[in-house]
Parts: sequence; C-alpha cells; structure tokens
Amino acid sequence: MNENLIEIKSVSKHFHNHLVLDDINLEIKNGEFLTLLGPSGCGKTTLLRLLAGFEQPEKGSIWLQGKNITKTPPEIRNVNMVFQSYALFPHMTVYENVAFGLRCQRMANDVIAEKVKNVLDMVKLSKFAQRKPSILSGGQQQRVAIARAVVNQPMFLLLDEPFSALDYSLRKNMRIELKEIQRSLGITFVFVTHDQEEALQMSDRIVVMNQGIIEQIGRPRDVYEEPTNLFVAKFIGEANIFETVVSKNTPKQVEVLIEGKVFQCQNKKQLHEGQSVSVMLRPEDLRVWGQREVQDSSDMLPGIVEKVIYKGSTVDLILRLASNKLISASEFFDEDDEKLEYEVGEKVWIHWTSGWEVIIPHDEA
Repeated sequence: MNENLIEIKSVSKHFHNHLVLDDINLEIKNGEFLTLLGPSGCGKTTLLRLLAGFEQPEKGSIWLQGKNITKTPPEIRNVNMVFQSYALFPHMTVYENVAFGLRCQRMANDVIAEKVKNVLDMVKLSKFAQRKPSILSGGQQQRVAIARAVVNQPMFLLLDEPFSALDYSLRKNMRIELKEIQRSLGITFVFVTHDQEEALQMSDRIVVMNQGIIEQIGRPRDVYEEPTNLFVAKFIGEANIFETVVSKNTPKQVEVLIEGKVFQCQNKKQLHEGQSVSVMLRPEDLRVWGQREVQDSSDMLPGIVEKVIYKGSTVDLILRLASNKLISASEFFDEDDEKLEYEVGEKVWIHWTSGWEVIIPHDEA
C-alpha cells in the first residue's frame, strides 16, 4: 500500500456561492480503506462525487495512477459507487442486478455467470440469487449493492454512508463483513461516514473534514489519541477538555494548573511558558478512587459522582469537580472485579497517568 492510486491536488468547489471544498490536497494509497469523516455539510460527499466524476472542481485536479482524470466522464473512470439508497433495480433478481454492469460490457454469458457466482459467494448471497430486492432485508440489499459494484473489478470503490438505513446491530455486523470484502479483493475503498465508531473500526486511515477543509489525516489510533486540534479532539469520541496556561516549561515536561492544582505533563509540541493550551483527557484515561482508598491525593482532583451509567463491561461516570465542571470517566471490569459500584453523590478522587493527556496549543486549535 505504498503507491498512490489517487492524488487530489488543490481542489476547490462552490455551490451557489457557498465554498464546499477549500483547496483540498489528498493522496489515497493503492489497496487502502480510507474514510472521509466529518459532520453533515463538511464536504465529504462532494469530494466523493468529484472522485466519481459526477461533479467537476472549479480549481485543482484529480489524478488516477499518474493520469489526470479531472474531466474524464464517470463511465470510463473504472470506478464504482455504492449509494445510501443502494439504487437496486426492483424488477430484477439479485443475479440480474449484479450481472447488469457486465451485460452492458457485452461479456459472454458463461463469463458473466462465473463472475456473478463468485461475487455472490463472497457476499454470502448465493441462495438468494433468484429473489427480488423487495423481499430481502436491509443488510442483504446492501450486500447486493456491494456485489454489483465490485463484480466490475473497479480500480477503486466509493461508498456514501452505505449503513445509514441499517439498525445498530446490523451496522456492526456489516462493518466486519465490508472490511473482510475489501481485504479479500484488495481494492481501494473510499468510505464516507459521520459515525466515528465506524471510521475507527474499519479504516486504514481517516480524513477528518470540517467546513470544506481537512483537519487531520492519520491512522485511527493516531487521530483518536493525538488529535491535532480541538475540533478533532471533540469530534472523535468523548473528550474532557481543560483550558489552562503553561506555567513552566522544560524540553520534556510542562507544568499546568488544572482545577487549582499543579500537574506535570509531557511536552511533545515545543510549548512555551505563558502559552494558552487545552489539556484533553479521554474518559478511559481517568481512574476513579473512593476517598477511603487514597492516601496521597496530591496528583488527583476531587469530585462527586453525578450519574452512574452501567454498560455491561464498563461503568460510565459523570463527575462534578469543585469548579462545577462536569467530566466523564469510564471504569472497566476485569477478571478480578466482583463488581464496580458507585453511588450518586459519592465523593471520589480522579487520577490519570502523566503522558496520557494530550496538550493542544490554542494557536493550533
């Protein structure tokens, strides 16, 4: 996955005097699962339509394997797209839906039969080949749409929020199936979603978009654990944010004041004294202790349990600090835990390990 399959160079796009994409530069590697993630209206679907050839950029260019395809019509780009609505032909069987693109290419019937059989086997729909889409479940319809797209062996596949019509349980299953399909085919997938969990679970890399620009590109773990700015920190998962100022600075550590207490944090971004920063801590990075369990609370914050949310393998806590600020913490069960019990109104101490926090300078936010 080292070779770039697609290169998007300085692409901009307006709709009705509204700037939808602003100087987008992006390289997509051959064989990777890339996700465009962001809130509604951020430009991710427009970027997908530009890749498909359904829209034209006003500025910039799009390259496929070193060839400029900016003005190449969709039908000769060797790209397929799976839409939110699936767009299946209701009067055709599953077999006929999948075979449709091959028939348009005037392939021999025996070649079509073999290709359709192979792809239906891959998406586990062989026994439904003669059924109409109307009697299939949502998940089955979605797999038909994927089969119809990949049977043509496109150079890359575009997927525009294909799970939006599915219930939560089915979405979880389809994530696993779609990732397995992508790995078995080795085709580049460009996937659009506003669901952070989907993006983190499925992607090789995530492109986080906001108001027509790219905020961050990186592996799921990097985007989640090392967000480059406050937007990414807040959009990707839950985040506890503390606004503060660097009071002391060394090459390895910075000292900041949080809720009236001094904390030593790792210095990873060449910060300087007096600089305004945000300190981000994920809920799972916090540890909550009962007051009787703590002997030394010098590096802890006092809090009161406001809510207890039981989630099976975890207990999520909403905690009120002395300043009245609310933060969240996730406590995990392990084999040695008989139970994790907290009472609303209980006084606790909150702790985290130095280095688990992420410091975001305000001049980068």
